[in-house]
Amino acid sequence: MIALLSLPQLILLLSGAFASWSDVSTRRIPNWLCLLTFLLAIAATAYLQGAWVAGDHLLHAFAALAVGMALFALKAVGGGDAKFYAAVAAWFPLADAWRLFVLVSFSGLLLLAVCFAVRRMRGLPLRRQSQGMDGIPYGVAIAVGAIALASMGYGS
Repeated sequence: MIALLSLPQLILLLSGAFASWSDVSTRRIPNWLCLLTFLLAIAATAYLQGAWVAGDHLLHAFAALAVGMALFALKAVGGGDAKFYAAVAAWFPLADAWRLFVLVSFSGLLLLAVCFAVRRMRGLPLRRQSQGMDGIPYGVAIAVGAIALASMGYGS
């Protein structure tokens, strides 16, 4: 049986698909997409569940952004990845933060394995030599983890 997506799930899926495409093709996730994803999450949550619930989603997004910016300062993640993770975090209450983190991390490990396999098949060194198009497009893992969590019935 094929389950239909709810409108919030469809919005998150489209946002994740565009972020993934952008990250793979340019290694950038546009700021406007992060902002739009965030605003739609808060608006959908406020409309469907109420302003108090939206406040909890805001708290999750701001906590994710704070951690993401700290990791960006340490050069552990890209700025677009940190902002996009915070934007998708806004789709889920703070209580689901650990679920989102686990699913995104697992997706990231799978993505890393795929990227290493592709590099190996192309005869490229496994370690990146420079910035630019050589890095891991972690926006894909963020999108996959968020969509997986939403498909399980969590979030807005």
